[in-house]
Amino acid sequence: MRYSIFSLLRQGVSGHQGWPAAWRAPAPKKRYDAVIIGGGGHGLATAYYLAKEQGITDVAVLEKGWLGGGNTGRNTTIVRSNYHLDPNAHFYEFSLKLWERLSRELNFNVMYSARGVLNLVHSPADMDAAIRRGNAMRLNGIDAKFLSREEIAAWIPRLDCSADVRFPIVGGLLQPRGGTVRHDAVAWGYARAADALGVDIIQNCEVTGIRIDRGAVAGVDTTQGHIATPKLGIAVAGHSGQVAAMAGLRLPIESHVLQAMVSEPIKPVLDTVVTSGAVHFYVSQSDKGELVMGGDLDFYNSYAQRGNLPAIEHVVAACIALFPSFGRLKLMRTWGGVMDMTMDGSPIIGKLPVRGLTMTGGWCYGGFKATPASGWLHAYTMARDEPHALNADFTLERFGEGRTIDEKGAGPYAWAH
Repeated sequence: MRYSIFSLLRQGVSGHQGWPAAWRAPAPKKRYDAVIIGGGGHGLATAYYLAKEQGITDVAVLEKGWLGGGNTGRNTTIVRSNYHLDPNAHFYEFSLKLWERLSRELNFNVMYSARGVLNLVHSPADMDAAIRRGNAMRLNGIDAKFLSREEIAAWIPRLDCSADVRFPIVGGLLQPRGGTVRHDAVAWGYARAADALGVDIIQNCEVTGIRIDRGAVAGVDTTQGHIATPKLGIAVAGHSGQVAAMAGLRLPIESHVLQAMVSEPIKPVLDTVVTSGAVHFYVSQSDKGELVMGGDLDFYNSYAQRGNLPAIEHVVAACIALFPSFGRLKLMRTWGGVMDMTMDGSPIIGKLPVRGLTMTGGWCYGGFKATPASGWLHAYTMARDEPHALNADFTLERFGEGRTIDEKGAGPYAWAH
């Protein structure tokens, strides 16, 4: 223990000059068996599961900036599987089960905290919808519990559960296994594990074009040269439409900015995740003591990783409406993530109309919680050229065939991103 303390002090003073690299920094090869565009959680998870589960280790992950510099490092870390419709329920429950064992899987602490996700109910109509969703969850083997206003007031005393408020609380739907995960650790853990299996992770390597030969992927042009590959996976969140356009495809996706923010750190006062669809607000408390808050989209198309004042004002007003005692806290910082919004609120995970080209994207409000399952199923589809049963419904073709998976507010709008 004494050696570890002094070692940490020495590394801190020296600027960590003696720390070994967690993954390699290789130059790109001329050809790979598979290439992933996007070095966030979804792309790194895809590469890891390609190597571990599918035995394809000659893989490159191409990231135009640094690992986790996109939505993986710009979300609010919430994970859950409280969905109503079967395809989403089964998919996100698979993801939550992967989260529960991910630290052991990667030998890297991702700080999964099953503190519960509570969706507040404010009206009789809300109550009917919440109970219906909770029953559907339980029929699918997912944990769900409906709490009364009195139970919520006793559990979360700082939440204003009085009757004479703008948004009276009449109850709430709780998923006890939902919670939070450290977002940076997810990128780092997957990167280190994929690298150990032989995956090349190449940062500062922007894809500028996709080469197609006789209807099939032939490779990509990048700022570090051309790379040939017969299998190309897109995992770039809000930039999915831009990258797919390089292959001549137009996706049913709009990109919007979604803001989040944190307060100054305070002592522990909130040991769960509280969300409200009616108020358009959600909040949790980080391990550092900050209140992590967010709300709705800035409703204009954008690729910017920043927002503007009206959304911040809305989130702050919603926070004070539910938690009046938080009103004197100071905001420390705000940020934005680029949301890739599909037309039904559910993702696209599967093959695209070019042979060898696949994607995982269209995550709307909650891509972070899907990271492990997204990578696992994307890798399965890339390797086998067919979907797994869990992503068979999330095809691009569903939009043209009338098979949309629309939760109508039950899932993607539960305000737990």
